[in-house]
Amino acid sequence: MAKQLNKDAVYKAAKPKDKNYMINDGDGLFMLVGKNGTKSWRFVYTFNKKREKLELGVYPKVTLEAARRKAEEARDQISNAVNPSDKRKEKKAVKEIELENESRRSAGLPLINSFADLTGQWLASIEHLTKPTTHIKKASRLARLAFPILGDMPINQIKSSDVLATLKPLIDKMQLETAHRLHSEMSSVFAYAIVHNFTDYDPAQPVAKQIPAQKPKHRAAIIDPHQVGQLLRDIGNYKGTFVVQMAFKISPLLFQRPGEIRQLLWEDIDFEAKEWRPYISKTDFYHIVPLSTQAIAILNEIKPLTGSGKYVFPSSRGDGRPMSNNTIRTALKTLGYDSDKMTAHGFRTTASTLTLLNEQGWSPDAIERQLAHAPRDQVRAAYNRAQYLDERRRMMQSWADYLDTLKNGAQ
Repeated sequence: MAKQLNKDAVYKAAKPKDKNYMINDGDGLFMLVGKNGTKSWRFVYTFNKKREKLELGVYPKVTLEAARRKAEEARDQISNAVNPSDKRKEKKAVKEIELENESRRSAGLPLINSFADLTGQWLASIEHLTKPTTHIKKASRLARLAFPILGDMPINQIKSSDVLATLKPLIDKMQLETAHRLHSEMSSVFAYAIVHNFTDYDPAQPVAKQIPAQKPKHRAAIIDPHQVGQLLRDIGNYKGTFVVQMAFKISPLLFQRPGEIRQLLWEDIDFEAKEWRPYISKTDFYHIVPLSTQAIAILNEIKPLTGSGKYVFPSSRGDGRPMSNNTIRTALKTLGYDSDKMTAHGFRTTASTLTLLNEQGWSPDAIERQLAHAPRDQVRAAYNRAQYLDERRRMMQSWADYLDTLKNGAQ
């Protein structure tokens, strides 16, 4: 098809008429002369059997030579099976995203379609399925550990090597539990992006085998009765603050996790029923802990000091929070019990082991319920709590009495 049919003088001299009209420059390039006198370039072409038009700019700002170059670029795209209109829309969308991202960067917001942006969308999508504390931990872990490398990267441009670079510092420090958690969360972000058509694959998947398997941690615990007796005597002689003394003394009596003990709420204690009824976040159910007379005595002893507050064992900083999760660990270390000999969590192992070895006839199921190893089935969990509660009342009092005998030096 003929092209470059006219010289610039033809277009320069074109006058408006009663109706808009076109001047053909050949091979799809036209000048549209409006009845109001405006002159603009049009490229008319057929793509996939569909007639389309592409605006190339206003004359004389866009010269004849420039219009012909743009028309030639469009023809090249068509010859490569690319629709010039689609290509222009893509460029426009990219430009709009660039402008929006400049605004977002100034406002401290994540860039559009970046890893940080998709992470926020994924977190929002699972918020109703996740406990608030767990949700906060996930968001914090990704922001602290993944965003410095991946945060601003477009989600569809991230490679497996980028994911490995994010995890490498944790692997080098042998922080394997955190590495596995972070890897799982990053993979979940990519899965969300795949489903919502932001990317086509999960670059975290091939990285899984690069993270060493995590070795199980065995929390040290004393299970020899004679050594337990010495530990109890040492606890009795502990010279820390009164709140820590009381938390220290009650820990061996309750079978519960250290975090649950340090966050013990006054509102969860029923002195009349001699029960502590905490919500156990670890297994997601409400637990009943029968309280021995020894445990009640400790609570009564500390009540005048902390009973007007929220927590039985509040932080010494007076900031409205419970005491630190390192408090009992530090107290044990002060007494000469390093973490390879006894831990705060070890009181659970001591209780469950010696209760069984003491051969007093307590059922393993009752001990499991007392440890708050509840079935995920909520109906079954409620049934088990009711089924073993009477036995657990007797067991907890017997356990407290047994500890007294060990403390007093019984053989």
